[in-house]
Amino acid sequence: MSSISKGYADTSGGQVHYHHVAGDGVPVVFLHQTASSGKMYYDVMDRLSDRALYAIDTPGFGGSFDPEDMPSMPQYGAWVLEALDSIGIQGFHLFGHHTGACIAAEITTAQPKRVKTCMMIGPVPLTKEEREAFREHYSTPMSPDAKGEYLKTTWDYLQGLGAHSNLELHHREFIDTCSAYMGRFKAYSAVWDQDFTTLFKDIACPLLLMCAPDDVLIDYLDRAKEMKPGRGESFAEWREF
Repeated sequence: MSSISKGYADTSGGQVHYHHVAGDGVPVVFLHQTASSGKMYYDVMDRLSDRALYAIDTPGFGGSFDPEDMPSMPQYGAWVLEALDSIGIQGFHLFGHHTGACIAAEITTAQPKRVKTCMMIGPVPLTKEEREAFREHYSTPMSPDAKGEYLKTTWDYLQGLGAHSNLELHHREFIDTCSAYMGRFKAYSAVWDQDFTTLFKDIACPLLLMCAPDDVLIDYLDRAKEMKPGRGESFAEWREF
């Protein structure tokens, strides 16, 4: 494992925690899924350790501050940009997974000159009706209860998402999800409120879309690709970004 340092960046909402590998070139900024943290990118950061890498803990997750209100997706994007300003990052490559992809869409359309390329795992070009259907399943708070039953509920929930393929991964995601039980509810609420499709269509920088075959969002990958006809970048063309 490469040497990963940690730090805090000041924003208008509070301090944002990040994980960092020093290196050359334009930095790559990683945005995690809900409810994880920048730790989910440690293996990736180890493989790309010859360049500057930053994995951000979204507010409400990991070591970052907990929002007091119900943030909108533009607010999450603004906080990440404030954190990058505080760190001193101007131009960057952006990588977002699930909720991270939603935040990436906000950032890429808000400040397109700063984002050199955008990479997404699990884009969510959903209709309003589809977003509401997802909201019913993925926005229920898993709050602590006196008997601790929420712990088993959380463990089983992560198993349903595939985390059980690796016990260490399952445990790490379990800890992150338990500690961010309110952050999870707030972030997912912002996801389903966001009109990702409109933002996605406006992204002008080079774009790479990915999704695992067993990902809950795999059915929407082709839809996202169809919204960007003629782009068709392959992974091979991105290896030297």
